[in-house]
Amino acid sequence: MSSITVQPNQLLERILTLEIVRVTERAAVAAARLRGRGAEKAADQAAVDAMRRELNNLPIRVTGVIGEDELDAAPLLIICAEGGRLNGDMVYIAVDLQ
Repeated sequence: MSSITVQPNQLLERILTLEIVRVTERAAVAAARLRGRGAEKAADQAAVDAMRRELNNLPIRVTGVIGEDELDAAPLLIICAEGGRLNGDMVYIAVDLQ
């Protein structure tokens, strides 16, 4: 089995990349629990809550996060606000719940 070598200057970026994947996974699992029940808004809310909870555990400052817009009448994640632990690197993300 081959090993993966990560350069020291890329280590934080790689860790954060894997953590963002985990955030996405948690949101998907939370929404999937409501799949097939005709509860689209509840599924959106579950995904939003899971994503917010996970982002707030990361040592980053998150800003500019977009959830649904007013036209969808769905739960919002954060609009032009900050999240995360607010003590790390600034990360800009955009989210569209589908």
